[in-house]
Formats: sequence, structure tokens, C-alpha cells
Amino acid sequence: MTILEFKRYFKSELSELYTEAESAQLYSIFLYEKTGFDRFQQRRFAHQELLISDEEELKEIIEELKTGKPYQQILGHTEFYGKKFFVDENVLIPRPETEELVELAKIEIQNLKSKIQNLKLLDIGTGSGIIPITLKKHFPNAEISAIDISEKALEIAKKNAEFHQAKIQFIQQDYLNTKLEENYDIIISNPPYIGIEENIEIEDSVKGFEPNIALFSPTSDALIFYKKIAKDGEKHLNENGMIFLEINQKLGKETLELFSNYSESRLIKDLSGNDRFVFAKKSSNF
Repeated sequence: MTILEFKRYFKSELSELYTEAESAQLYSIFLYEKTGFDRFQQRRFAHQELLISDEEELKEIIEELKTGKPYQQILGHTEFYGKKFFVDENVLIPRPETEELVELAKIEIQNLKSKIQNLKLLDIGTGSGIIPITLKKHFPNAEISAIDISEKALEIAKKNAEFHQAKIQFIQQDYLNTKLEENYDIIISNPPYIGIEENIEIEDSVKGFEPNIALFSPTSDALIFYKKIAKDGEKHLNENGMIFLEINQKLGKETLELFSNYSESRLIKDLSGNDRFVFAKKSSNF
């Protein structure tokens, strides 16, 4: 088949799962991956015959997509904050809201930079390592540690750190049963925050292909991670230190209340207008 003929076949095969626009976007992504043709070249060479090997591989991709598997996992990578990151079934696929979390942290840290020398940062529940690696690229002199319970997730995180030449200390730990031993200037986290009762609201394509341990709270208490972070921050956050958290939009006020003892705490909406982040700061008179 030609590139154009296969595009029609691709969209037809996936018509029950994706809109025509979504299928066209996916076809463009995978065709680029297999042939190196960008969008312009795909149009320019629309009547060129595909290699048999490329055609067969694209047909295999169609079958994988039909199962509901996220296209990023099929590709083996995705984009976050303008950079390429490896992903697989052991890590969450980055969401746009987490880019907003990183942007919030970046701005606040830049405003604080003159007050803190040798910035020390901890990421809790790092997954693929997108948060600490992105922040390390913006603050190369920062000492950054990242915790995750999953050994397999940390393998991907280390692969990403090596790819981006970012020096991060990755630690395999169960944070909920870990006692912090060091102090930090920044604590940042996008922990599992979906309550068990919300399971039915989550799409099967998410539950079936992304690690539930990174999605759902391990107990009936959806705030369990935030409660521990709030307590740890009181003891292990340095003067002028800050906490940045991505949260469950349904529990904004409840999450913010956990940080009421801090010198400053704010509930921040994401670009879609949902309660999505909590910012807390510890000043000298805390």
C-alpha cells in the first residue's frame, strides 16, 4: 500500500476507538517513527509505496492500539516539558498538569534562588523521573534525590536520567514507611491520590495499562501521602523551604488544611480551572 492508502486503512481499522482526527494524528506519529517522514514529507510522498516491513509493523501497532494500550507505551517514549522521556507499563504516562506543577516549582525556586545556596530537593514517588530530571536541567547545581517504591519504575527513571545527563540520586523506598533522615529546601510530589472508591471513574485504558500502585492510594485514605508529607515537612524542610504537590481535584480544601500550620499555604488551580496543586512554605518564624 502507499502511504495514503495505508492512512485510510489505519483510520478505518481504528474507527471504533478513535475519531478520524485522532487516528490521523496517531498515524502521523507512528509513520514518522517507522520511516522518518515528517508531516510535510508524509503529504509530499503520499503515493509512495510503504516498505513491506514497515507495513507489517504498522499493522502490529494497529492491533496493539485496538486493545486500548496507550500509544506512548507502544512508542516507548513520550514528551514532557518539551523533552523526550522513556515510558513503559511500569510508570505513569505524564499528564499536562504535571508540567504545570514543574512550571510552578521552577518559578518559585527562581524567586528564592538568591536566598538558598546549594539547593537540596526531594521528589517523592518519582516514577519515570520526569520531575527531578526536568528541574535538574533548570537548576544544574541543585542536589536532587528521588524516591519510589517500584524498582522497575526506577529502572526507567535511571534510563531517563542517563539520556538527559542529569545526576539524580534515585532511592527505592516505601515512603509511607520511611523515616526521612535529611533536610531539604524543596519537597515536590505527585503521589498516588485517587481514592479506592473512585476506581469506577477511571478509564479501563488507564487502569489496565498503567501501574495502579502509582494511581491509587494504598489505603482507603486518599490523603495518606499528603498527611505524611505535611508532617515530614515540619521537621525536614529548611528555613524558607517549599513544598509543591499535585493533588486530587476533589480534595483541594482537605489537602490544603493539612498545611495550615505552615507560614504560607495556597490552593492553586490548573489551566482547566480545577483545584490541582498545593503550595506550602516554611519561613524562619515557623
